[in-house]
Amino acid sequence: MESETLPQRYGRNSGAKMRRGAYLPHVTADNAMYAVTFRLADSMPRSLLDKWRAEREDILRSAQQAGRPLSAFGTRRLRDVFSREVDQHLDRGAGACWLKDDSIAAVAALALWHFDGDKYLLLAWCVMPNHVHAVVRPEKGHELPDIVHSWKSFSAKRANEMLRRRGRFWHTEYYDHLIRNDRDLEHSVQYVLQNPEKAGLKNWRWTGCADV
Repeated sequence: MESETLPQRYGRNSGAKMRRGAYLPHVTADNAMYAVTFRLADSMPRSLLDKWRAEREDILRSAQQAGRPLSAFGTRRLRDVFSREVDQHLDRGAGACWLKDDSIAAVAALALWHFDGDKYLLLAWCVMPNHVHAVVRPEKGHELPDIVHSWKSFSAKRANEMLRRRGRFWHTEYYDHLIRNDRDLEHSVQYVLQNPEKAGLKNWRWTGCADV
């Protein structure tokens, strides 16, 4: 299949919309696929979060001063901040890395699998020591924010019970990327599947993809 542009895949009346999260804008569309990342609450130092927030506010302020909505270029700049710095930081293994424990990683994986084929199609996934990647397509009638909330809520409650701890398990915000075409999809899936190797993890078992 040849690669499609965003308008070709979703059309002018696709219902694409943007909402603002704590750090990033979230773009959703009908019949869309997304690359999603969420991380443990202690996996990012305050200094890096403040730096990221300042860059984000600078990008949004520039758009506001120009009297226009955030452009595609601005959205890409926000995404690049994540991929260039935040994702690299996570791969270095910051924080307690509770997901290194197979029993805790299994809880996160089970959360991803639970409604696969019902509320969404899970195309690829990876549970890393301090974060989770997923490539997912919500089924009709189900929204990405609700899906991610269900993953995090179920796994946080069970993991905290197993670790005999209280408090926030996952960071509140998550990152999502609206997949634009087949090339973008292939890149997103390969990124997820190759993440353990790139992070230097040997014989890492917590990764997989759909047989489609």
